[in-house]
Amino acid sequence: MTDKQYNALVKQMSPKSPLGRDCLNAFWIGGLICVLGQFFINTYSAWGLGKEDAGTAASMTLVVLSALLTGLSLYDNIAKHAGAGTLVPITGFANSITAPAVEFKTEGFILGVGAKMFTIAGPVIVYGVSASVVYGFIYWIWTMI
Repeated sequence: MTDKQYNALVKQMSPKSPLGRDCLNAFWIGGLICVLGQFFINTYSAWGLGKEDAGTAASMTLVVLSALLTGLSLYDNIAKHAGAGTLVPITGFANSITAPAVEFKTEGFILGVGAKMFTIAGPVIVYGVSASVVYGFIYWIWTMI
C-alpha cells in the first residue's frame, strides 16, 4: 500500500467532524464557564470582598470545582462536547494537574499522585517561571540604563 492509498483510506474511514457545531459548542460552554467565574466575582464582591480579593476567590473556586469535576470523571464528559471551550485557562489548568493525579492514584500518594501530578502542567509551569525570570532580568537591566 502506498502512502497515497493509505492517506485516502484514512480519510475515508475517519469520522467526519462537524466543525461549525464544534466551534459553537466550544464558544458557548467556554462562555458559560466565564459567566460562572463572573458570577463568583459578583457574589464575593457582594459578600464584602474587594475587587482583587473577589477575583482571587473566584479563581480559587473555579480551580476547586474543576478539580472536583475531574475527580468525579465529569470534566471529561463536558470536554467531549465543549472541546477547546473547557480550556478556559484556569479550569483547563486545574484539570491538567488533577487528571494525571487521579489516573495514577493506584500507584500510591508519593510515586503515583505526587510524581505524576505535574506531568502535563509541569512544563507549562517551568517555562512560565523561566520566561518570567528572563523577562524580569531584562526589565531590571533596562531600568538600570
